Order: sequence, then C-alpha cells, then structure tokens
Amino acid sequence: MTYDKDNIFAKILRGEMPAVKVYEDDQTLAFMDVMPQSPGHVLVIPKTEAEDLFDLELKAGTAVLRTSQRVAQVVQEVFQADGIMINQFNGPAAGQTVFHYHVHIVPRYEDVPLRRHSGDMEDIAVLEEQAAKIRQALGES
Repeated sequence: MTYDKDNIFAKILRGEMPAVKVYEDDQTLAFMDVMPQSPGHVLVIPKTEAEDLFDLELKAGTAVLRTSQRVAQVVQEVFQADGIMINQFNGPAAGQTVFHYHVHIVPRYEDVPLRRHSGDMEDIAVLEEQAAKIRQALGES
C-alpha cells in the first residue's frame, strides 16, 4: 500500500481534524483514543508519514517508543491500572484500521474485560477530563 495522506491521523497532524491531546513534541503526538477500550486509552503517533512498522524510519520509531514509555508510565499511575497493554497492528489482517503507524496504550485491570474497539465514541468531555489528568502528571498542563 501507499501512504494515504488523507488518513485520520494525518489530518489530525495537519490540524484538519480535532484530537484530545495529552503530549506533543517535535517528533510525536499522543492523544486520547475516541473509541477507548479502557479509560485512559491513549494513541501515540510519529509526525512522519509511515503506514506501518515496516514503513517507519528508525529515528521516528525511537521517538514513538520514548513517548510511549513516558506516557504509559503516567497513564498507569493516573488511572491506577494493574498493568498497561501496548498494542501495535500492521495490516488489515492484524487489525490495523488507520494506516498511519500508531501505538495503543491501554490501562488494564484484574478481572475487568476490555471494551470493544468499535464505532461507539466516548463523550469528548470525558476524554478531555482524562487528558487533563495525564497532562498534569506529565507536567504538560
């Protein structure tokens, strides 16, 4: 496949679509997933065009890993999660639905099943409240 410059994450990076941001630097953006599997579900993307892991430059991958590690640690603390699930899908058969490389940070709790990652969008006010807690803990208010 060829990178689609009109995918939703590319539009978010260009400011053409809204996102509830939790962290941003010159190489990455972290924002709330609008269809969270668990409260505090965050996505981390590179600011470069990369469809999947195989299309990702090493420098961008390193930046995404660094941001993912920092954000995941804060998400686990803020949401008092028992663990953190880190997911990354490559290709439709693996479950990738947005073809811009991204990492899912999903808080997990003992004996609490994940919600489906479906078309049911979370209330933006809820996402804003969660993001504010993450930003504060990151020192990004």
